[in-house]
Amino acid sequence: MCRTLSAFPTTCLERAKELKTRLGIFLHKSELGSETGNAGKLERGSNCTKERNFSEDVLGWRESFDLLLNSKNGVAAFHAFLKTEFSQENLEFWLACEEFKKIRSAAKLASRAQRVFEEFIRSEAPKEVNLDHETRELTRRNLQAVTVTCFDAAQGKARTLMEKDSYPRFLKSAAYQDLAAQASSASASPCSCSLAEPFHT
Repeated sequence: MCRTLSAFPTTCLERAKELKTRLGIFLHKSELGSETGNAGKLERGSNCTKERNFSEDVLGWRESFDLLLNSKNGVAAFHAFLKTEFSQENLEFWLACEEFKKIRSAAKLASRAQRVFEEFIRSEAPKEVNLDHETRELTRRNLQAVTVTCFDAAQGKARTLMEKDSYPRFLKSAAYQDLAAQASSASASPCSCSLAEPFHT
């Protein structure tokens, strides 16, 4: 049961700020926010319940790759980690495909498909993803009659590469291990501020 903020003036606040500071280790040099809209922005909690959810979010990233990809904070942290390895193109391509699938205009779909192909798929592309020849050619053929599924095969390959290679390294990284330890501590500790009291960050 949450106690009032006056009884414990700093514990919950300090814990929340510490978690966000540690997540900031991942995000310090990441430009994901400017590249993918709101995906790089932290989900800031306004009370103890949201801070506990934030901790559970961080801990969920190690449970499955899907939980990581479905978390805005997780995507931002993973992207920042990939940048330290100079291997962020797979995630950026995966995110571009997710945005591509939301387009409803046929004209916009065709022009965006060409941009995605030029940026990630074609040989010597600026952010070329590591695809086998067969998948690359299949994707090239799909652009002759663009649909929302034209990148599915390539996106699936990129996802598999991340899940089997980069994701395990991310979970073993010192920065994530440290963040997860703090999240575990915060999640296990009794909440010491009122649910109605907002955090000031």
